[in-house]
Amino acid sequence: VAGVLCGIAGAYLSTAHGAGFVRDMSAGKGYIALAAMIFGRWRPWPVFFSCLMFGFFEAIASRLQGFSFPLIGEPPVEIILTFPYIVTVIVLAVFMRNAVPPLALGKSYAKDG
Repeated sequence: VAGVLCGIAGAYLSTAHGAGFVRDMSAGKGYIALAAMIFGRWRPWPVFFSCLMFGFFEAIASRLQGFSFPLIGEPPVEIILTFPYIVTVIVLAVFMRNAVPPLALGKSYAKDG
C-alpha cells in the first residue's frame, strides 16, 4: 500500500504539480514528510493528520504569493515559499522534545529460519 501511494505521489509531483520531471522538483518535501512522521509519533492516523496540516501550510504559501499585507505590503516570493519549512522547524522544535521512536527503528531485519 505504501509503495502504491508513493507511486501516485511521484506521478502527481512530476505531471500535475510541476508539469514535468525536472531536477530538484521535490524541493525538500521529503524532509517535511519525515517531520510529519515524527510529529505523528510513528502512528498512521496522527501521521495522516500531520501530513494534512503541513499540506495546508504549503497551500497557504502558494495562496499568499502576490498578496499585499496591511502595513507591510507585498513580501518577496522567497519569504513566502519558505513558510512551510519555517513552520516545520517550529513545530518540531516546540512539540517534539519528548519524541520516542519505535524500538526497532534502525535495526536490520533478519528473517529467522
